[in-house]
Amino acid sequence: MEYKHLSRLVYLAAGLFISIWFVHQVIDVLLLIFFAIVITIVLNAPVTRLQQKGMSRTVASLIVFFGMLVMFALIGWMVVPKMITQVKLLITNLPSYLSTLNARLTEWIGSHSDDSGTAAPISPGASQISSVINQVGQYSLNLFSNVLLVIFFFCLVAYMLINPRPLLQLYLSWFPEQKQERASEAFAYASTMTIGWMWSNVVAGLIRAVIVWIFLYFMGIPGVWVWAGVTFFAELIPKIGFYIMAVPPILIAFTVSPTLGLWTAGFYIVLDEIIGDFLIPRIRSKTMKIHPVSLLIMLLLMTAAFGVMGAFIATPLAAFIKAHYEIFFEKKKEMAAYDRNIDRMLTRK
Repeated sequence: MEYKHLSRLVYLAAGLFISIWFVHQVIDVLLLIFFAIVITIVLNAPVTRLQQKGMSRTVASLIVFFGMLVMFALIGWMVVPKMITQVKLLITNLPSYLSTLNARLTEWIGSHSDDSGTAAPISPGASQISSVINQVGQYSLNLFSNVLLVIFFFCLVAYMLINPRPLLQLYLSWFPEQKQERASEAFAYASTMTIGWMWSNVVAGLIRAVIVWIFLYFMGIPGVWVWAGVTFFAELIPKIGFYIMAVPPILIAFTVSPTLGLWTAGFYIVLDEIIGDFLIPRIRSKTMKIHPVSLLIMLLLMTAAFGVMGAFIATPLAAFIKAHYEIFFEKKKEMAAYDRNIDRMLTRK
C-alpha cells in the first residue's frame, strides 16, 4: 500500500516537473498566442458592427483583417524606407555622436588625474553603449528575418477572428456550469478594457509621434522619422515607455548643443505630462479603470520575467485579471462604506 502511494507521488512529481519544463520551453509561444488573442479582441469590435448590418461573419472578418494589413502596408510604404535610411545614417554617425557626447561630459564634469599627473577624461562607457546598440540591432534583424513567425501570428489572428465560437466554448468549459455566466461577463468586461487600451494607444501614440516629428524636424535633430516611429509604439509600454524612447534623441541633441539637449529634454517631459495627464485619462476613462500603480507593478513583473513581449502584454493581462477578479471574487459593497474605511486609513482615526 505504501509502495503504491510512493509511486503515485513519484509520478505526480515527474508530471509536474515535465509540465513546468514544457511551459518554460514554450513560454514565448504562449505569450505570442495571448497577444494574438488581444489583437483578435480588438478587431472583433468592427467585425461585430458589420455583422449587425447584415454581413456574414466570414466576409466581415476578411474585410477587417485585410483592411488592417493594407493599412500596415501603406504605413510601411510611406514611413519604413525613410526610417531605414535614417537608421543607417545614425549607425554611421554613431562613433562621432559618442565621441562628442564623451567630450561634452568631460567638459561639464571635469577630469581625474592619474598617477602620471595627466588628465584622464571621464568616459560615459562608449564601448558599452556601442555594444548594447549592436545587440539591439542584431535582435531587430533577427526579429524581421523570422518571417515564419509573423505568418503564424497573422494566420492565428485570422482563424480566431473568422470562427471564434469553438475557442469561446473552450474557455467557458473551464468553468462550472453555474459560473459560466459570470465567466462570459468577465470576458466581455476584459474585452471592453482591452479595446479601449488599444485605441487609446493608437490615438495618443499618433498625436505624440506627430508632435515629436514636428519638434525634432525644426530643431534639426538627426533621425526624426526614427524617433517619431518609436514614439508611436512607446505608448504600448505604460508610463515608462515614453521616457525610455525619449533618451536616445535627447542624447543626440546634447551632442549637437547642450542648450538643444536641455530644450529637447524639457519638450519630452512637458509633452508626456500633457498627453499622459490630460488626454489619455479622458480617452480611457470609460474603458480602462486600472490604477497606474497596478499597471506599473504588472509591467515590471512581466518585463522582468519575459522581456519586451511581457511589457507589451502587461496592460491587457492586467485588464483580464482585474475583470475576472471583480466578477468572481470582489464582494459588492456600497461606495460610501469604502469611502469611510479609506478616510479612516488616510487620517489614521
